[in-house]
Amino acid sequence: MAEEQTASMSSEKDEAPAAASADAPDHRYEMASRLVSRFSIWAGVAGFIPLPFVDALAVGGLQLQMLRRISQIYDIKFSENSGKAVIASLAGSMIPATSGIGAASMLKTIPVLGTLAGGFVMPTLSAGATYAIGRAFIQHFEGGGTLLDFNPPDYKEFVKAQKEMWDSRVKPAQSNASEATPGAATTSS
Repeated sequence: MAEEQTASMSSEKDEAPAAASADAPDHRYEMASRLVSRFSIWAGVAGFIPLPFVDALAVGGLQLQMLRRISQIYDIKFSENSGKAVIASLAGSMIPATSGIGAASMLKTIPVLGTLAGGFVMPTLSAGATYAIGRAFIQHFEGGGTLLDFNPPDYKEFVKAQKEMWDSRVKPAQSNASEATPGAATTSS
């Protein structure tokens, strides 16, 4: 009887990891997606740093940390040097967005007006670029890729679509806020 219990317990233990690993891909995708959203918001906040170039460095550091964490979620070996190289090459393939981040950061060198203008532009560009980069890596890792076989030109259109999706995600929230204000004034009259 003790042998039957031991045999049944060991077969239950063998089935449990298989069931857990079947849920792991969905769980990993969800976890990585939430992580990307969170880091995108933090990158947007870093865009408010009033010091030129410090804001861009902070955004780059956040993107690197995001990549490290996504790699951990997907059990991909992460090397800081390869992470920097991959993010730099992906950012290079997204020239309009990354040059916009650099330009917005440089705009902050102009006293008062430049700082204000950069403070409006930099957070949106930083958040959008971070979101697009994170989504590109999730798609790559979901397909079984690693940092070593990541080819940025393959993801150029995907990144562009993700950035547009982020931008559309932000604009309706702003529209809803402006629509709510007139309605509130009408109700109180």
